[in-house]
Amino acid sequence: MLLNLTIRNVALIEYAELSFSERLNVLSGETGAGKSVILDCIDFVLGAKADRGMVRFGASECLVRAEFTADERVNSLLEELDLEPDDILVISRKLTAEGKGTLKINGCAVPLSMLRKITACLVDVHGQSEHFFLLKEENQLRLLDRVAGSSVTAEKELLKDLLAERKRIQKELQTLGGDAGERIRRLDILRFQIDEIRRAALKEGEEEELIAFRNRYSNLEKILGGLSSARDFLLSDGGSADSLNGARRAIGALAKYGESYGVLAERIENVSAEVEDIAEAVETYIGEMDIDEREAERVEARYDEIRSLKKKYGGSVAEVLRFCARAEEEYGLLSDSGERIAFLEAELQKAENKIYDSCLRLRELRRTSSETFTKRVTEELKSMNISSARFEIEFGDFSREDVPSATQEGLGGVRFLFSANAGEPLKELGKIISGGEISRFMLAVKAQIGDANGIGTYIFDEIDAGIGGKTARVVAEKFCKIAKSVQIIAVSHLAVIAAFADREFLIRKSEQDGRTFTQICEVEGAARLGEIARLIGNETGEHALRFAEEMLSEAGIYKKSLS
Repeated sequence: MLLNLTIRNVALIEYAELSFSERLNVLSGETGAGKSVILDCIDFVLGAKADRGMVRFGASECLVRAEFTADERVNSLLEELDLEPDDILVISRKLTAEGKGTLKINGCAVPLSMLRKITACLVDVHGQSEHFFLLKEENQLRLLDRVAGSSVTAEKELLKDLLAERKRIQKELQTLGGDAGERIRRLDILRFQIDEIRRAALKEGEEEELIAFRNRYSNLEKILGGLSSARDFLLSDGGSADSLNGARRAIGALAKYGESYGVLAERIENVSAEVEDIAEAVETYIGEMDIDEREAERVEARYDEIRSLKKKYGGSVAEVLRFCARAEEEYGLLSDSGERIAFLEAELQKAENKIYDSCLRLRELRRTSSETFTKRVTEELKSMNISSARFEIEFGDFSREDVPSATQEGLGGVRFLFSANAGEPLKELGKIISGGEISRFMLAVKAQIGDANGIGTYIFDEIDAGIGGKTARVVAEKFCKIAKSVQIIAVSHLAVIAAFADREFLIRKSEQDGRTFTQICEVEGAARLGEIARLIGNETGEHALRFAEEMLSEAGIYKKSLS
């Protein structure tokens, strides 16, 4: 519900602040006074496209600020969008004369898309060029389901469970390879993968050995050169071995002169033995470097084979082996799943048959509810001066083959069909209904079911165009009935609708110091009596004032009868 609206520097409005009633609010005033500007301001703060032409001449920026009550649905949406929920939702939007804008929700800057998502739950505006809730087929279906009540709700819950069961069966079938053809193709793929990995006979650590061999082979000349040089230093005449043996003999001859010389000679002998051992190892390595060319080719081919398997099945030999184990497990499962698949396919058929039956029941429940609903709405429309109104609901056809596309809403959908003129065929509501007719149409619907879509505020722009007399009184009474549960803000030129308002605002223009201003004020007491008399056609006439007083009295009596 819209509590307060603050406007600054918009068009001819320098400053205005409106506090709305939770029931019926009426905006009245002379043509061109600025009533449409107020609706433009509401549109602007709800997220309509900004037009810098709305900034008052001479001002640097304009501002519109709106305060709404926030119900559980709005607060849940705020939390979903990472905004702090509160009992009051404050939306403020600014626009500079250069066309730059800012907008905030509860003090937090938000993008326009987020604003629109939230305000779609708050206000529905009914005017000649506005988006209409009931022109969307999904909203028509939602409205009809609300009319149908608990029987449709229960059937939709059953359908929801059936759809979940179908999804579960399909998921298990997919795990088991789907249909027979798909399963055979999957088995062929698995068999190929398993055989390819098994033929390779991979071993942990083998890849590292191959890499080491390739490294030795590619550096064979360097390795042989180094080993040969080392052998020469160790074993050639005058090399390390000969030098150590000579040192050992020289020190050994001194052993008779002291025990320490003997120990030193023993140490040299140990070193000499280690050098000889090293020399033998070098000789062995040199002998091993005689690599067969065919062996090198075999190693290279094996290395390429392992690398290819890693690219296909994992980043390491261990991962390739794990992939093979999983493939073998899946192959075994699919090979033995024929009986289970046959059972699941039978269960899927049963589930889809139940879904089809549920969709048929759902359509029939809706059709039954629609008969009374369309009849009553048509009567309401006729009472509001659409004497040739016809309203029907068309239900889409579907067959058993359409079940895969079923949703919790069922199959087929609905379309609202309408004709306002005698002799004209019924057509889709959105393609034939005029702006004034859609306002009365929504009013007729709301008179039947109250709050149809969970939105707390409805705005009707000159719903009274082209009506008067008894029809105007009927429209006023319907406003009052609806306003028991939903806030209404209506622009009207009719005295009787103004008389039924719970709060009335007068919009008028004035000139000050050569400039024009639009002023908005709540009218009460004698001022309200005068405004209703003006709407009758004579603001100061005694008869008009007396008639206005009677209207207010009758409106008060009628509203009391509703409580």
